[in-house]
Amino acid sequence: MHNIDLILTLTTGLAIALVLGYITHRLGLSPIVGYLLAGLVVSPQTPGLVADQGIAEQLAEVGVILLMFGVGLEFHLNELLAVRKVAIPGAAVQCTVATLLGVLAAHYFFDWSWSAGLIFGLAISVASTVVLLRVLTDNRDLHTPTGHIAVGWLVVEDLFTVLVLVLLPAMFGGGPQASGPLWLALVVALVKVSALVAAVFVIGGRVVPWLLHRVALTQSRELFTLTVLVVALGIAVGSATVFGVSMALGAFLAGMIVGRSDFSLRAATEALPMRDAFAVLFFVSVGMLLNPKTVFDSPGLIAITMAIILVGKPLAAWVIVVLMGYPFKAALGVAVALAQIGEFSFIVATVGRDLELLPPEGTQALVAAAILSISINPLLYRAVDPISFWVLQNERLREWFKPRRRLADKQEEDDEPSPYRTVIVGYGPIGRTLVRLLRENEVEPSVIDLNFEAVQTAKSQGIPAIYGDAMQPNILREAETHLAGTLILSSSNMHGIAEVTRLARRLNPKIRVLARVGYVSELRTVKQAGADMVFSGEGEVALAMTAAVLQELGASGEQIDRERARVRKELTEVQNVSQTASAS
Repeated sequence: MHNIDLILTLTTGLAIALVLGYITHRLGLSPIVGYLLAGLVVSPQTPGLVADQGIAEQLAEVGVILLMFGVGLEFHLNELLAVRKVAIPGAAVQCTVATLLGVLAAHYFFDWSWSAGLIFGLAISVASTVVLLRVLTDNRDLHTPTGHIAVGWLVVEDLFTVLVLVLLPAMFGGGPQASGPLWLALVVALVKVSALVAAVFVIGGRVVPWLLHRVALTQSRELFTLTVLVVALGIAVGSATVFGVSMALGAFLAGMIVGRSDFSLRAATEALPMRDAFAVLFFVSVGMLLNPKTVFDSPGLIAITMAIILVGKPLAAWVIVVLMGYPFKAALGVAVALAQIGEFSFIVATVGRDLELLPPEGTQALVAAAILSISINPLLYRAVDPISFWVLQNERLREWFKPRRRLADKQEEDDEPSPYRTVIVGYGPIGRTLVRLLRENEVEPSVIDLNFEAVQTAKSQGIPAIYGDAMQPNILREAETHLAGTLILSSSNMHGIAEVTRLARRLNPKIRVLARVGYVSELRTVKQAGADMVFSGEGEVALAMTAAVLQELGASGEQIDRERARVRKELTEVQNVSQTASAS
């Protein structure tokens, strides 16, 4: 039989991750906990199935590349600028505090070297993007001041992680016995990174958008997906082989290049499903590092790690947000949401392990702390509202925590849906007519379309337009559906009209949805999905023809209106009959 280690590793790793991820999700925990436990199940440390750890680590490297590519792709400077006054100093102070606590604890309590303590402190200073976004979304706080601060905070932490991945090899590249002045190593690293950035942004900034444009014109989803993956992996591998810097940095820069193009949202929604699969394998490979015996041998290390994650980090974050003038609830929400570690902690720990700096028990403690903190975090976040309510009910505490400056007031006002904002899906003849009429009546429209040429035409006319599939939640979010008063689905042959309606309702329960369908039989389905008004191509053609015939015969306006009403009633009856027949 041929060697099937790769297939066995993929199959067993993903299958067990699926089962345990589903179980942890049903228990109200993050699926990441299940993925980490799946790694423990297939690791050499436990009896039963054993996956090939070498292959798992290579697949995990692909997961790191795609994770960092996604970070670069979804890096929005506007999100950071909106909350820069709190996110930048807040993330800087919190990361510094957590790192110092980690360094001091490792050195004085466990007699580690300063360099090992530094790696350990850096690893526990950054939170998991996946976990934080999931917690905010589940509690409907993503588009609140708390969510905006936390997301901006994460952007700063992501940039901090990228900086760490660049500096660590430069500082400790030769391992513990490295020789030579530190300043020289840093200068060499800076030159290499500068050369890589110049090459990626000058050359890649022209070639990559041109390539994506050419492939998008083929209308082939498979080719587009393949192109984005080749760009991500190609630049990542090239950055390591040609410039001698980490593949993670190359992947981040590749993501920024694609993110600056008109194809960023489509790349994020259609071309990165593999990112999730390989991210699962990354967590599985991390779980394979966990040795239960070592964990039980160092309960003190895990306890101190958890104390820094659950007390030190959130306390530093809470103090900064309160001092910046935000309300108690927003400060507490941000602090609790950041009280966990995840994927970036493992990436930093992996670099420390490769540099032979982080002791094995350090990696064990980080994995164990990640499992515990990710499990506890959603439960802690649910306590934010009751605690805030209790504090605000107490007169002395309410006065004590009263914000000195309401920095979030304007943001809260801006987050209210406006009846003068409309999102139109489809920029065909009807979509263009709608945009023109709305603009003439001082309503601000934005457009979503999967036709790249239509999007370019809209942009050339000064209309905000997004290239992507409206069935993807982040496309609707980017079009600011949560801030719009109306959503119009103008294309009758659009796929998934009912699903888009449901997604829009989740993002903005107050939004008014007007949908166009091709057939009368679709009216009821789309109406049940939440559309306020549904227009059928069959019905409107029948009405128009009826009016034309009656006008030719000299009928009065009143007669025409009466016949229109009768035809509408008949079409509704036809719809009900067809629905009953299909149900039976």
